[in-house]
Amino acid sequence: MLAKIDKSPGDAIDFRALPRARLKRMSKAADDVLEALRVMGKAGTNPVAQVLKHQGEFLESDHYPKGDVCDDDSAAQYYYHAHRAETGEHGHFHTFLRVKGFPPVIEPAPYSGTAERPIGEDSISHLVAVSMDRAGLPISLFTTNRWVTGETFYLASDVIRMLDKFDIDHTHPCLATNRWISGLLRLFRPQVEKLLLQRDETIRDWQRRYPDRDVYEDRDLEITSEIGIDIDAQAARVDALLA
Repeated sequence: MLAKIDKSPGDAIDFRALPRARLKRMSKAADDVLEALRVMGKAGTNPVAQVLKHQGEFLESDHYPKGDVCDDDSAAQYYYHAHRAETGEHGHFHTFLRVKGFPPVIEPAPYSGTAERPIGEDSISHLVAVSMDRAGLPISLFTTNRWVTGETFYLASDVIRMLDKFDIDHTHPCLATNRWISGLLRLFRPQVEKLLLQRDETIRDWQRRYPDRDVYEDRDLEITSEIGIDIDAQAARVDALLA
């Protein structure tokens, strides 16, 4: 049993309704993303190759680079791994924000189950995952159930408030990769917000269908929302509205 997931591009998002200031931030993010890809391309590399560099044999489900990538100032974190070969992807990035970077007055989603989860100073929220093809380019964004990443789990309205905090501003394992993934979340902010809201809707619907299960720990529910993305198309759409 799997949830029905819409993987189509986010054409239903009304970009014309976005504030001009938001569109400008998205346009700047597009510049950052494309510039990062340009400089990596000149060196014959890409975001995936950079996180796998000097990491030894690429093993399914292991985190790359080892120890994850964390920014102590922003509390942003990400890692890359692979376990969805059946989807046609090479692997995917998981992005997070740790409690140090949370906006004020953030509380975990209500939970009455018995599963252990990070709390207090160990609290962590998954933001969104970025699916990558074998050329090292992003093909979709998706969200997951709590058990997939071992997060604390926060409602979509709170996770959306966290998105602006995600910024990796150092050189490990690669400055261009860090700028790329930081910019990607800003460029596709409308899609990420939509995915998070769909995530919560999927979980609510699953709980109604299976009221006797702990929905957050149900291994039959893994991917809770997914949407296809195209960097060039997104950038062109934003710039056309700003022109």
